[in-house]
Amino acid sequence: MKKTVSIAGLGWLGQPFANRLSMLGFTVKGSVTSVEKATLFQKNGFDAFPLEITESGVQGEVKAFLKDTDCLIIMIPPGLRRNTGADYVLKMIHFLEAIKEAKVRKVILVSSTSVYDDSQGNVTEKDEPNPQTIAGKQLRQVEELFINSEELQTTVVRFGGLIGGSRQPAKYLAGRKDLADGNAPVNLIHRDDCINILTKILMKDAFGTIFNAVNPHHPKKSDYYISKAKELGLEPPAFAENVSDEIFKQVDSVYLKSVLDYSFKVSI
Repeated sequence: MKKTVSIAGLGWLGQPFANRLSMLGFTVKGSVTSVEKATLFQKNGFDAFPLEITESGVQGEVKAFLKDTDCLIIMIPPGLRRNTGADYVLKMIHFLEAIKEAKVRKVILVSSTSVYDDSQGNVTEKDEPNPQTIAGKQLRQVEELFINSEELQTTVVRFGGLIGGSRQPAKYLAGRKDLADGNAPVNLIHRDDCINILTKILMKDAFGTIFNAVNPHHPKKSDYYISKAKELGLEPPAFAENVSDEIFKQVDSVYLKSVLDYSFKVSI
């Protein structure tokens, strides 16, 4: 029997992931934020539904989107980096109620390594996150909201910084001066590895787990971005002098190998 996978968020990651699942024989549905976007996706062969999750509730075709869903993948950007005062936790409380009402049983929640604080140093999934930022605290609360829901089997995937396609952070740092944290290890992952890992979770039915999804190669931030800028023919950024006793987080995984037997395919 073909499984139906619903992807909340057909964006930079969700759209190519939907393509992969369709090629593998899954029935795929996706959500976008407007009727206009849904119509455009439908014209391009996507089964797309308008859906907007706000602090006041869930608007759009949520029942149709979640109907007959075997697994829901949530990759809705929390919008916390822009300091808009968004309440991601409240949004997800509303969405969780709709998920329960639709009797969806399996969820993959895309989260972020920002649930770990720099002060924690080297971490794996075995380390309890100790977020200090507002964004990190909200992400962790949402993780717990889904993990602790008795009606759901939830797997959390904490992606590092996302690269691939047109997304290369070196472009935004090129030519900038006096940048901080040059000694910090990078915690990055290519989009192709993101898609491979999410697919493996589905294929192996690996629910009830937390995965840190970060490439195991961790060069220093200054070395990495200066090198990447040169590769792209851009002016390299300049970093401030380092403070010798600074602690930075390095995020690794034990469960990608032990549970999924996953090896990274794309170099950062």
